[in-house]
Amino acid sequence: MKNVTLAPAAVFDCFARINKVPRPSKREEKIIAYLENFGKGLGLETRTDATGNVLIRKPGTAGMENLPVVVLQSHMDMVCEKNAETDFDFDNDAIETYVDGEWLKARGTTLGADDGIGMAMQMALLEATDIAHGPIECLFTRDEETGLTGAAGLAAEFLTGRYLINLDSEDEGQIYVSCAGGARTIAWFAYNEEALPEGFFCAQVCVSGLTGGHSGDDIDKKRANANKLLIRFLCDEQEKMDVRLVDIQSGGLHNAIPREGRAVIAVPAAKKEELCVDLNLFVAAVEEEYAQTEPNFRMTLESCPSASVCMEKEAARRMLKSLRALHNGVFAMSQDMEGLVETSSNLASVHKEDERVVVTTSQRSSVASARENISAQVRATLELGGAKTETNEGYPGWKMNPRSKMLALAVESYERLFGRKPKVLAIHAGLECGLFSEKYPGIDMVSMGPTLRGVHSPDEKLLIPTVDLVWRHLLDMLAHVKD
Repeated sequence: MKNVTLAPAAVFDCFARINKVPRPSKREEKIIAYLENFGKGLGLETRTDATGNVLIRKPGTAGMENLPVVVLQSHMDMVCEKNAETDFDFDNDAIETYVDGEWLKARGTTLGADDGIGMAMQMALLEATDIAHGPIECLFTRDEETGLTGAAGLAAEFLTGRYLINLDSEDEGQIYVSCAGGARTIAWFAYNEEALPEGFFCAQVCVSGLTGGHSGDDIDKKRANANKLLIRFLCDEQEKMDVRLVDIQSGGLHNAIPREGRAVIAVPAAKKEELCVDLNLFVAAVEEEYAQTEPNFRMTLESCPSASVCMEKEAARRMLKSLRALHNGVFAMSQDMEGLVETSSNLASVHKEDERVVVTTSQRSSVASARENISAQVRATLELGGAKTETNEGYPGWKMNPRSKMLALAVESYERLFGRKPKVLAIHAGLECGLFSEKYPGIDMVSMGPTLRGVHSPDEKLLIPTVDLVWRHLLDMLAHVKD
């Protein structure tokens, strides 16, 4: 397939510059400094609040100075995921990108287009001298991916615009007007160690090659969860033989469907061959179950050095059973919008630490009471297994405004430019718009962006032609906004 041109050039140039600056969630100091220098270097008013959000203001161009102020918003942090064999330091290394047909990808890591491409559009507009627009405020929030803490810490007087365009959506031609709220539930399973009986064989069970994805937007795509597959296999084997749990390190970020996981187990040496046969049968069953969504699924069993201790047998059994019972995936579909997930939960990670196993889950819903209920159900299941649990305060959803002027403008502009209607949708993921609506009651918002796939995983890719479509749409909206 012939490679496409990276257009608009100004946007992709900004994106390339951004990807040279490390910006992991909660460690955004380098990108904050970069944005501050960028804005000040253009002679534009540049402010950074106490949380670390950066705001760059640009006046309207000649004849458009008195148009309403429009806020353009993206988040500066990125999900840092890499393939196990990739040698990469997210705190120091630049993202390496390449073009594959119509897609822009990264070599073995997340691409950072979520939401670096939104940042790039803002930067290109701030640098432009030949684009007509009214006054704009470009807001770059920090730490969106691990709790929306940048938006949560935004001061109520930081913005002056009453219209806002969030540039953090992932499908061109779709305009989002509502999002789910969410919360994170953590569990701690305390345990005692006991001596591993004599004559036990130790092995490492690994799950890899899963598709993964965003734990909200992709939760309905019938993708496998590495944690659930690993735990399912371990529980099955506990019913057949004496399985001892030595270690478990499975899953990653709370907002990603886990792609990989591993556990070290021990079984009586006489059961070694039976364990291998069972694994082969289990792999065949999973391959059939997920034939369409997990073509690269792998599960392996390898011998490893003998351990002297393991988790106390009964504590490990109770924990694994509660994790098997724990709900994962779609819980309820919306009654108001066909095809929209209303409520879900994701078993994100299971990690053995010093004398405890830490389990991280996330719940989402567009209905506040339903989110509270699914979090309570998750806590109950984990507590029945002996865990202590806690659900954080989470973040609010964003309710659709049927009288939105920004929505009307976005739809009219899109139809005029491209001769077709855009889709107006709600998203089963957390957008910062929910927090903005709390801090700035009445602010009129839409969310849009170019097409991304595989976000929050090393398979992340950006559909290059859609960037130009969103750019043209954005500029047209800015040229036609009015009170």
